[in-house]
Amino acid sequence: MAVPPLEPTPQERPDPLGSAEDAFALLYRELHDLARRHLDRHGRGFSLGTTTLLHEAYLNVSARGDVRFPDRARFLGYASRAMRGLIVDYARRRAAAKRGGEFHLLPLEEWDAQAPQTGVAHLGELSDALDQLAGVDAALAELVDLHFFCGLDFVEIAGLRGVSERTVQRDWRKARVLLHQALHPDGPTDRSAG
Repeated sequence: MAVPPLEPTPQERPDPLGSAEDAFALLYRELHDLARRHLDRHGRGFSLGTTTLLHEAYLNVSARGDVRFPDRARFLGYASRAMRGLIVDYARRRAAAKRGGEFHLLPLEEWDAQAPQTGVAHLGELSDALDQLAGVDAALAELVDLHFFCGLDFVEIAGLRGVSERTVQRDWRKARVLLHQALHPDGPTDRSAG
């Protein structure tokens, strides 16, 4: 069963959550937990608070006009993507404000081109890879948002999508492989994506 892209639906389409404002009010506590998980995972050391991130995401989503969401999963995925984007933008602005704060001078003999990247550069690359995945397969990008960022398990996602847990697990492996390829285009494919 193909899942439509992770975008709000036009107003004339019926949906149980209603507008973004209604959805935020209904799911506020869950969204607050989602914002905390985002900051725990990606926002360490930032002066950005959980409530601030949640309210900025609300402003971001509500500024898109009178949009409506077909179900809880679509809304949470959309809100998660908005929060991720806000954290990435915040991290990039912070690094730019430090005038090259993400760069460190190293003697050439200490530089390792194969070393994993961390910090702002890595977070930006992950965000770009997820956007690239959304362009290839929006349902897989939504799955990553729901599982990795929203914290839903495969059983919950399967129930929301009306598919089997096994289908969600297969899609998860596929999404991980595609993300790995986007993050490491010259490297080997991640065969352990399970």
